[in-house]
Amino acid sequence: MLSSHTIPTAFSKAECDEIIRLATIRELEDAGLVGQVANHNIRRAEIAWLDEREGAEWVTDRIIRLVAEANRESFDYDLREFAESPQVARYGAEREGHFDWHSDIGDGLVARKRKLTMVVQLSDPDSYDGGVLELMPGTGTITANRNRGQATLFPSFVLHRVTPVTRGTRHSLTIWAHGPAFR
Repeated sequence: MLSSHTIPTAFSKAECDEIIRLATIRELEDAGLVGQVANHNIRRAEIAWLDEREGAEWVTDRIIRLVAEANRESFDYDLREFAESPQVARYGAEREGHFDWHSDIGDGLVARKRKLTMVVQLSDPDSYDGGVLELMPGTGTITANRNRGQATLFPSFVLHRVTPVTRGTRHSLTIWAHGPAFR
């Protein structure tokens, strides 16, 4: 089974800037875990849901196309919907923003149907230190490339984390594709 799929140019640098602008038009909210539980030892970040931002529809349209293509090429999962809004996360050095090891499948009604996760690198990699997206599909760790606009897709059950940001700010875009339970 393939552990991840990369789309090197999912979004242009200008599009990454626009996504960050759309997300930060209004104040971001403190990020929680599945079930709206907050635990800053596990996750320290701020988020915006793009479906709550006027003018962000084009982002969702692009995501649908990218996820469909990647799923056909690499995963062949039974995907039926995008039951959650795209999420922009901000990990800032002032809070040592991070997200410890976790999988994206949770106990919530929607979270338990997550099958495929896509994370897009929105920030210029030279603008921050730390904030590395790491995947642990088995016994080893895979480090996602930090190229701006690149998408990394992986099964939602794969353990992954974002290491603490020690300088600057990392922005990322995450979406989950949903479907019936794995068999």
